[in-house]
Amino acid sequence: MIPITPDISIDDSTIEERFIRASGPGGQNVNKVATAVQLRFDVASAASLPGDVRARLVRLAGRRMTTEGVLVIEARRYRTRERNRADALARLTALIRRAAEPPKPRRRTRPPRASKTRRLETKRRRGTVKRTRAAVPESEMD
Repeated sequence: MIPITPDISIDDSTIEERFIRASGPGGQNVNKVATAVQLRFDVASAASLPGDVRARLVRLAGRRMTTEGVLVIEARRYRTRERNRADALARLTALIRRAAEPPKPRRRTRPPRASKTRRLETKRRRGTVKRTRAAVPESEMD
């Protein structure tokens, strides 16, 4: 079990890792050794995640979420498999921790009277400028 928060932990068996070849630095090894990690976590069938956390996780994941409900994280920052595995797992736990935080409720506020006055005064001034820019009637041109 991987602990996320005191009351949420995910099972190791729900995480699938694939090792792929990484682009970037690596010298002669870059074309021989698959050091990058593609971590896959099935969010849709994760029983350990509460429904609201799951919904927030899907929204936070964005393009990393597949249509089947699988979260895909690719880690290729380091040259070794172990460090890339640790990086991918750390990114997954950080993402789930962010999803576990309930959103702060929005408190409705009213705009201050000064800002309303400022806005209306600006509108009035702009209208005056536009009125003075209007075409002059031909009767006044003579």
